[in-house]
Amino acid sequence: MLTQVPLLIAQATGGDHDAGVRHVAQVSARLAYATTCATLCWGVLIATGWANRISGRQGLRNSHMVLATLALAFGSLHALTFTLLRLDAFSHLQLLVPFAGGGLFRHALGIVGLELMLAVAITAGLRKKVYYRKWLRLHQLAYVAVAVAVAHSWLGAVANGNLAVLWLAGLTILVPTATIAVARFLPPDVLVKLGLLEPEPGFEPEPDGAGGSALDVSVDNERCHRYGICQAEAPGLFQLVDDERLRYERRPPPEQFAQARAAARACPMRAIELRERVR
Repeated sequence: MLTQVPLLIAQATGGDHDAGVRHVAQVSARLAYATTCATLCWGVLIATGWANRISGRQGLRNSHMVLATLALAFGSLHALTFTLLRLDAFSHLQLLVPFAGGGLFRHALGIVGLELMLAVAITAGLRKKVYYRKWLRLHQLAYVAVAVAVAHSWLGAVANGNLAVLWLAGLTILVPTATIAVARFLPPDVLVKLGLLEPEPGFEPEPDGAGGSALDVSVDNERCHRYGICQAEAPGLFQLVDDERLRYERRPPPEQFAQARAAARACPMRAIELRERVR
């Protein structure tokens, strides 16, 4: 009986300690959830040019990076807290390798999501050192990372009995995030019809090239900062080459008018100018 007393005291102490650690894990997880969704939303608003009227390009870029840094910091803190548990503590191997040590599926989702986000963040500085289109494909893994992290959060809330907390707050944040992410890949004509974009002056959203019109594209080299957003919107018209020069089609075919307008609209420096000519 006397030998069980120290064990009971240790378990009680460990329980209090673990309760505090798990509370830190919950708070950091919720902050990571919110900042991750905010990072994706703000990144889409910048990439599409929808946020250009709010601030200058450098300010927008920096704010996106700040949000991404906060999301990674909170996510990493959430993961590391599980190594501080006294009862059933996670090893560093379990935090790095999905299903290591018999990990659960929801834990594996969290590990994959965080590692994808870290990979995107680490390679963000390689944009000017690798072929842009390859870098863009890697950067777009952020959409997958956010989806996996959200699934991890909701499954964790269900397992821990906290679904009521995330049901309203989590869903409120998730709905606009998903809506903006979907809108990112919709054609400009569809966005115009939905009222999310205003048609360019002098252009009709459809049909492109109708009425015998032609389109001239020009780029102001003094304004252009070679961010490559135009290439993301219209890869068939704009291309950043290895020496940081921008190549583009000066007279695109009618079927690429919509892409040209999307690139001009998304350019944060407003360096792309479109002029309609009547044939």
